[in-house]
Amino acid sequence: MLCTATTVKDSLENVRFFVTANLASGVDHMFVFLDAPQAPGQQEVGAFLDNTSQVTCIRTTRKDWWQEDRPANLNVRQRINANWVRSLLAPLGWAEWLFHIDSDEVALLDRAALAAVPPGTDAVWLAPSEAVSQPHPTQRPTRFKRLLDEDDLNLLHVLGVLDEPSNQSYFHGHVLGKSGVRPASGLALTLHDAISDDGKRQERHQDERLRLLHYDAVSGAEFIRKWTALATAGPARYRPSRAPMAKALKTLAAKDVPDDVREKYLWRIYDLTTRDDVELLGELGLLDDIDPARGGEVPDELPADDAHQLAQRVEELRREPKRQFFVADERSDRNLSSEGRRREGSEDAGGLRGILRRS
Repeated sequence: MLCTATTVKDSLENVRFFVTANLASGVDHMFVFLDAPQAPGQQEVGAFLDNTSQVTCIRTTRKDWWQEDRPANLNVRQRINANWVRSLLAPLGWAEWLFHIDSDEVALLDRAALAAVPPGTDAVWLAPSEAVSQPHPTQRPTRFKRLLDEDDLNLLHVLGVLDEPSNQSYFHGHVLGKSGVRPASGLALTLHDAISDDGKRQERHQDERLRLLHYDAVSGAEFIRKWTALATAGPARYRPSRAPMAKALKTLAAKDVPDDVREKYLWRIYDLTTRDDVELLGELGLLDDIDPARGGEVPDELPADDAHQLAQRVEELRREPKRQFFVADERSDRNLSSEGRRREGSEDAGGLRGILRRS
């Protein structure tokens, strides 16, 4: 079975699409962690997830889940949760692959492509595609930007679309894609990479049939919702080109100004940093048309015995201290202060070893 792990704080509408689109695109079972289960709207999200048989929903309360030791850094919480799932699935033979994705992402998983991965290769890469962003779309976008070569990037730069001829400038979100690992392999997951027991980033199998759709900020309203939520979610890591924008949004969100003034300048930041020229990109043949909700895949259902075994494993590992599931990664941790690294455990090499011992 093909599984995903995700830490979520999002609207019911977005979570419903997230689950539906992933299950229609090749995912069999989803592990969804509610990052703020008591926040407005999250009880409704939890109820929807609980009523979806292909989802295991876990409410990460400060007391019962984090045992009064909730990491302040969102990226750290995400990695802990993903590697908790990896440890959970490691002894379960039916769990073939685990992918760490976000709630605004859809994993396009071609079963034939995964079956063709060589037996000795334990990690795969999902190449990113990014949904176009328009101020007021009438529906969720089905047009996606793909990573471009040097010539097309230079063309967009000369046309004034890009500040510099790079995919980092072209994509508003990440260009790193996401990784999947065989849960029994001993490899762990960071935000984007597969990591070995000695902390080294692993080579990943690549296949054009394995892709990741990223709905980074599909509209002006979604941009404002997402980045306002991130500004209040605790410390997080942003790539250098987006860090000034994230800092500006956090500053604006905290300012004591009338709501209409705040919204006016949130929209201005959106227009300046994120809005896409969809007409131009389409005319140049740079967009792909994909509707993952109509992917047509039918997820495999867990047999009753396997479902019971999974439920038992969830209850057993739920009681474990969560810091031991943290996995350090130099690329993900370089923006944490030294004190923050000690607090979040990223200097503790025992984190991954603890996971491996429990596999």
